[in-house]
Amino acid sequence: MLVLGIESSCDETGVALYDTERGLIADQLHSQMAMHAEYGGVVPELASRDHIRRVRPLTDACLAEAGVSLQDIDAIAYTQGPGLGGALLVGASYANALAYGLGKPVIAVHHLEGHLLSPLLAEQRPDFPFLALLVSGGHTQIMAVRGVGQYEILGETLDDAAGEAFDKTAKLLGLPYPGGPLLSRLAEEGDPTRFELPRPMLHSANLDMSFSGLKTAVLMLSKQVEAEHGSIDEQARKDICRAFQEAIVEVLVSKCIKALKQTGMQRIVVAGGVGANKQLRAALDDATRRRQYQVFYPPLKLCTDNGAMIAFAGAMRLKYATPAGGFTVKPRWELSSLPAA
Repeated sequence: MLVLGIESSCDETGVALYDTERGLIADQLHSQMAMHAEYGGVVPELASRDHIRRVRPLTDACLAEAGVSLQDIDAIAYTQGPGLGGALLVGASYANALAYGLGKPVIAVHHLEGHLLSPLLAEQRPDFPFLALLVSGGHTQIMAVRGVGQYEILGETLDDAAGEAFDKTAKLLGLPYPGGPLLSRLAEEGDPTRFELPRPMLHSANLDMSFSGLKTAVLMLSKQVEAEHGSIDEQARKDICRAFQEAIVEVLVSKCIKALKQTGMQRIVVAGGVGANKQLRAALDDATRRRQYQVFYPPLKLCTDNGAMIAFAGAMRLKYATPAGGFTVKPRWELSSLPAA
């Protein structure tokens, strides 16, 4: 079965083709990062308009890459939510119109389910059940995943998501948009011993997290360094970035290990844009190896929003669970409301 996947929840337009026998056979992605950089963040109206311009050419490019035609497609999956309402409408409109014209079924996919299942697209893929650490710009959650549609939130951030904390802290440090990835790159050259920042909720009995206080701690540290030295030089900025990243990573890894112990599960997958962070991957690799757990990641290019995860999730819904359809969008959509397999 050949499934076309369309992702348009925020500032990436993704289109991909997933074949249940051959795997991922085409994947096209356009990022709006450069366009939004001028404004210091995502402008929803501009995002929607750019999705309109990109979705059809990206579909044509996918078909050409795979060497198939529209008539060869068996189903069309699109991101129904959560996300920006206008951006979601573009993908929903295109997917439903295309499905209607071709006489094919349409599958509404939850964006987070796409991320949760994306590690199954890697060469080394986990078996169910497993734990999932979902770390993106808008979500930081630890979940028990027992099958397609069988998701239980065990812990989550009480305020800022990890990716959001990265971006806001980068802005405090004067880094240009998008600041999170740049902060991570600067942290690689920072001294991990120069500064230390708090680890919020590191020793709490539950699996919840909190990252908003770290922004305040970075702000206070920056003011202290500036008062002592007159300014924050480049090395000091790198050292602050490293201290911030060290704090985030330690909390995330600690909570993941605690979740594995509490549930008795042996496998954990990491998904979402922050899942590409090198220090997080290295720390999780080390922590799980020492305790004889297994950790899985999606390919790096599939950590951010993309059409491949939507096509795959749509295919899994068709195979294992109840597929939903219809021309609607859900900017706010609880993952727990999805029907299980």
